[in-house]
Amino acid sequence: MDEQCPYSDSLVEVSQSGIHIRNYYFPFGTKFVKFSDILSVEKKPPTLSNGKWRLWGTGDFRTWFSKDWRRPQRSCIFLLSLVTQKMRIGFTVENSDKFMEVIKSKGLKIENS
Repeated sequence: MDEQCPYSDSLVEVSQSGIHIRNYYFPFGTKFVKFSDILSVEKKPPTLSNGKWRLWGTGDFRTWFSKDWRRPQRSCIFLLSLVTQKMRIGFTVENSDKFMEVIKSKGLKIENS
């Protein structure tokens, strides 16, 4: 990875200014979240109540999940709460350890649930 893009996979890309969440909008739209708009980052185990089987969309009208057909096999689920909207963003990544390392280097704290 280069310095402009310290983390990138088929689901998420972390740039110098924020997080690009792929496959957020139908059918292939990307959502960009500036680091300054992030209120909190939560890391949750993949369980039924945390969205393990929520492959795309929402089930509780509180969290919108980006599309990931392999979410049930991922090691963890991330939730972003933003200062700019009430709906949380749920997503997964291919390499959770590397993603968390990069997010922490950007000055964000990851809350474990």
